[in-house]
Amino acid sequence: MTEQETLERIRELEATSRRLEPPRAARDRVDAAVIEYGEGFVDRLPGLKTYEIDRTGVQRLRAAPLSEEPAEIDELLALLESALVEPGLNPAAPGHLAYIPGGGIYYSALGDYLAAVTNRYAGVRFAGPGAVEMEDLLLDWMAGLVGYPEGAGGNLASGGSIANLIGIVTARDARGLRARDYHRAVVYLTGQAHHCIEKALRVAGLGEAVQRKVPMDERYRMVPAELERLIHEDRDAGLIPWLVIAAAGTTDVGAIDPLQEIGWIARDHELWYHIDAAYGGFFALVDECRPRLAGMELSDSIVVDPHKGLFLPYGTGAVVVKDRGALRRAHAYQAAYLQDAEAGGAAGESPAELSPELTKHFRGLRAWLPLKMHGLTPFRACLEEKLLLARYFHEHVQRLGFEVGPEPELSVATYRWVPKTGDANAFNAALIDAIHRDGRVFISSTQLDGVFWLRFAALTFRTHLDTVDLLLEILEEKVGELLS
Repeated sequence: MTEQETLERIRELEATSRRLEPPRAARDRVDAAVIEYGEGFVDRLPGLKTYEIDRTGVQRLRAAPLSEEPAEIDELLALLESALVEPGLNPAAPGHLAYIPGGGIYYSALGDYLAAVTNRYAGVRFAGPGAVEMEDLLLDWMAGLVGYPEGAGGNLASGGSIANLIGIVTARDARGLRARDYHRAVVYLTGQAHHCIEKALRVAGLGEAVQRKVPMDERYRMVPAELERLIHEDRDAGLIPWLVIAAAGTTDVGAIDPLQEIGWIARDHELWYHIDAAYGGFFALVDECRPRLAGMELSDSIVVDPHKGLFLPYGTGAVVVKDRGALRRAHAYQAAYLQDAEAGGAAGESPAELSPELTKHFRGLRAWLPLKMHGLTPFRACLEEKLLLARYFHEHVQRLGFEVGPEPELSVATYRWVPKTGDANAFNAALIDAIHRDGRVFISSTQLDGVFWLRFAALTFRTHLDTVDLLLEILEEKVGELLS
């Protein structure tokens, strides 16, 4: 190809590639359609099903494959509605009472829009000083909330799973574990620990580590005396007690381990103390809850999930480590092509030096914008409301004749119907299936000591008293249908 031919081909390709920068009029038209759809979705939410068991709409995605030709936004929004929004679980709905959910607060969506359209890079301080500073500001606030001193470090991760992985890798390196030690290293946790903990241990190369399940009390909380007994036994047996993981809000029942007593034991035996507070950590915003969370400040690392207790969209987790240097030593690497960042960067570490991520979504804006626009007061109120709704449900579901689990410490309650005859587990499995088919609300189930329990989990910010009353009505209705 001659130089002239090369230039002609470049100009030809440029004309086509410029389609990726649509003119203002085209953007206005698409913007209007998308905003109208989004606003309409929020307006329609109270009347939408929370769960749709029919998934036939998903097949329409395969019927509309990617092609060389562009599609119209109205056509794509219609496809989005039938294939993405209608089937399965609607986590934005007030009737989502199943899991510890992502909230999807509206101003976070605008923050994501601004983060995407400005495309600021939040991985390296040299490239995105404002983005990194915003995330550091948020992490400093979270560190203060859990009682850490100044100088702690952290990372806004994609969720609790990666946040816990970062904490475990930091603990591994801070305590000087080597591969030859892994089979003797002991991790102490309960049977209520989130499954992402065991996954993180395996991903961190610690699949051979001993996982010691500490006995729990009748409320599914770790028993500190049993923890201390196991540590002594393991040390006497030539093992290496290394890490204790407590929970501030278990997924199954919302239990809070005795964080303070565990922290003292960890300190006395020189164990790294990690708390998984992905669910419960932000309840520290509620004055009533702070005494139950006492001891968070004793931990070496802690995980909190803004996409849970701050009602942000999925994909917003956080880990905070008391010793910022330990976090950096476990994750920092250098590359020749990043030498400019090292030479010209502002003071302070970059997120890429404190986590596994180099390419990193600018998550800070989706948290900072709603916190600034709303202020903290409605977040505190919403969390306290969910505590009271769980207690309300726990009391009123008993009046319907249900057996209940422990009184809620946070916003999760367990319950089940025990029929006079027949298998209770099978009955409750049929009950949850009937509720899913109904679709007005969505609940989940779990197994506790081999018993099938239903779960009530109130953390969607749109869930209010009318939704809980609706669930109670549906439970009474469906039990009556099954019994008849």
